Amino acid sequence: MDTIYALASAQGKAGVAVVRISGPDAFDAATILCGSLPAPRQHAVRRIKTASGEYLDEALVLVFPDGASFTGESVVELHLHGSIAVVSAVLRELSELGGLRLAEPGEFTRRALENGRLDLAQVEGLADLIEAETEAQRVQALRSLSGDLGQVVGNWRTKLIRASALLEAVIDFADEDVPEDVGPEVLSLIADITHSLQIQLDGFKSAERIRSGFEVAIIGAPNVGKSTLLNALAGRDAAITSEVAGTTRDVIEVRMELDGLPVTLLDTAGLRETDDIVESLGIERAIQRASAADLRVLLFEDSEPSDIALKDDDISVASKADHDGVGVSGLTGRGVDALIKRITSVLTLRSKSAGLATRERHRVAMRETLSALNYAETLVSQNSEQYDIAAEELRVAIRHLEKLIGRVDVEMLLDEIFSSFCLGK
Repeated sequence: MDTIYALASAQGKAGVAVVRISGPDAFDAATILCGSLPAPRQHAVRRIKTASGEYLDEALVLVFPDGASFTGESVVELHLHGSIAVVSAVLRELSELGGLRLAEPGEFTRRALENGRLDLAQVEGLADLIEAETEAQRVQALRSLSGDLGQVVGNWRTKLIRASALLEAVIDFADEDVPEDVGPEVLSLIADITHSLQIQLDGFKSAERIRSGFEVAIIGAPNVGKSTLLNALAGRDAAITSEVAGTTRDVIEVRMELDGLPVTLLDTAGLRETDDIVESLGIERAIQRASAADLRVLLFEDSEPSDIALKDDDISVASKADHDGVGVSGLTGRGVDALIKRITSVLTLRSKSAGLATRERHRVAMRETLSALNYAETLVSQNSEQYDIAAEELRVAIRHLEKLIGRVDVEMLLDEIFSSFCLGK
């Protein structure tokens, strides 16, 4: 396997820049630059020099032996002064050493996966942690990176192997007396896994929303104050406001954070009958986005319209409460804080039901596992003559779980995942 290297910290000037070297020749390459290396899992300050002896920088050098590093390979990290010139000089020197090459995006993490240091769900958690913008996203990503989903899947897999082994024992000794009926234990194991799987599936939407962001659509009639309210919530002029009805033609999005949760506010076109083709397209799009949103805030002036169907937890509030009226006014700020609290309360409650599965592929793998388990349960419940087919269904369920954590049949998926990583990660 090649020895790879790359800048593992951010590009540009910084106080410290970290260059990582990983692979079978990592120690030899670092010795050429440093003269000598500290003991494994120790650190020391060394002068970094070229092969010809030219002084490049003074760096803190860390050494990680094979099997005890992030990648699972021999790794050396050079903590350099964060000068662009220093980093360029060190990378150039590494490029001239035989047997080394620049790492591809995400290649360090891919090697960690291939060497069993991370499972695929942990890799995705690491990607989410790098992209995390809010506290809720950070906490959720760390749960994934810590291997929580992998542990749950491992528990499911162990139970499925036990259930499959019980059925196989009956099949293998079909011509002999089996001391006990394994059906009840197999059904109990399947029921436990099915129940746990369903909990994770029920919590998928909330977990996925924490990762990608909740959508809150502001809806109502034209000129009711939707854009003004959006600007007040966003704290800036994100939408054009005017006294002319139908000013907003397209959906305007503003991303913000509410109590650690990522939220995208949607300012939609005013809902009304119109002969204007462009406005009607905007209204159609507004209806589609509002229907798909996680929460809708209905603004109304005199009385709440009866022709707009709201869902559970949706919020309706009187607009333009400029004086003593109860409601909200984006113009004066009256009621805005209270509205934010209501929105935050609803979304926080939903986020508490978040499961460990955060991506669509997780959901699909668990649904397919559940489908195989349901079929196996039906077969086992019928009679022992169906045990061979039931055992195969359990093996199918195991394969779906193994795909979830990256043990089998994920090569195309790996290429897609690691393409999103930065160089040096």
